[in-house]
Amino acid sequence: MPIDQTKSETFLLDALPGRWRDLRAAGPVSHDERQGVWQVVDHETVSAVLADPATYSSDLSSLAPTQEDFATFTQGNFVGMDPPEHRKLRQLVSQAFTPRVVQGLEPRIEAICARLLDAVDDRDRFDLVDTLTYPLPIIVIAELLGIPAEQHRTFQDWASVLFGGDQLGEAPDMADLERALEAIAPTIREMNSYMLDYIRNRRASPGDDLTSRLIRAEVDGVRLTDQEMVGFVALLLVAGHITTTALLGNAVIAFDRHPGTDAALRDDPDRIPAAVEEVLRWLPPFPELGRRLTRPVVLGGHELPADTLLMAHLGAANRDPARFERPDEFDVSRRPNPHLTFGHGIHFCFGAPLARLEARIALRMLHERFCSVAIPSYDDIVTQNPAVIIGVRHLPVEVDRP
Repeated sequence: MPIDQTKSETFLLDALPGRWRDLRAAGPVSHDERQGVWQVVDHETVSAVLADPATYSSDLSSLAPTQEDFATFTQGNFVGMDPPEHRKLRQLVSQAFTPRVVQGLEPRIEAICARLLDAVDDRDRFDLVDTLTYPLPIIVIAELLGIPAEQHRTFQDWASVLFGGDQLGEAPDMADLERALEAIAPTIREMNSYMLDYIRNRRASPGDDLTSRLIRAEVDGVRLTDQEMVGFVALLLVAGHITTTALLGNAVIAFDRHPGTDAALRDDPDRIPAAVEEVLRWLPPFPELGRRLTRPVVLGGHELPADTLLMAHLGAANRDPARFERPDEFDVSRRPNPHLTFGHGIHFCFGAPLARLEARIALRMLHERFCSVAIPSYDDIVTQNPAVIIGVRHLPVEVDRP
């Protein structure tokens, strides 16, 4: 389905498929001289890398720039851990995000969606991010954690600093990352203090929320310390909403860029789940995952030494013609759709069922409320830095009602 270029000839996210094609043209495995990293871009090899944590470690601490506040904050961040530590922490939280548990949240998600859309019931134009795509997932995750959802603007500010990439270019090197860490240190310090106070209060006065359950939980007879809980809960709060925020914005953009898609889904809502998967393939919120080699390997005909930094490029792998028919075509009826957007292996995103459910409900309710949701001007969209996250900060839309 062709992209509608009538509204903008220079929309930033339209350039990404071309960049990913260029990456694949360099071969399945290639070295980026400027960034000093190896890029893996084909679906088969990316899957193999993500499935082998013993060789391709998620712990990048020995390669990344150091910053005291950030190091303290990430003590409980199991995304950057390897087994057996990863298994212990993941077990603590995975029970709260099983498909069955998540499905039970559907009535609450619908109620939050309805309330947020009611707030713009008298308006034909509004910012979809401020109205829906940001507050919906942050309210859901905050309620699960027992954190006051009315403070969601503060959480939004934190996420904007952490994921905005304002200090980075489109191809950051280690020097860029070091400067970025120093720039975000005050925000990390603020989050650290807030979370530590919250966890201590919850430990003194526990409830039925996820934070209280995590405080009580034990794995192999060991409980999390307060400082480990800080990184743990903050990861769930901040990273637990940003993917859905990006996914929903990317969906509205993808539908708008491909005329007829929105109308087809409106006529047949049962197609929305497949459409969500295609949006995830087409514009993965986090297009790369970093891994550190624990031993020398030969990959794609190249000899890579231990402690090499390797980037598994999900965006390019999701367009691999060896795995997907018509990979550069946006097809909301695509089946099967084995995209790697939520990762693969032990670090597969445990929040994937929740993100999918929130996206399906929000898109369905947008279709029920409005005859059309259109983007009047792409010049008014504010995008994130795609080197950090593929998504938008502001998305003004124009709607028609029945």
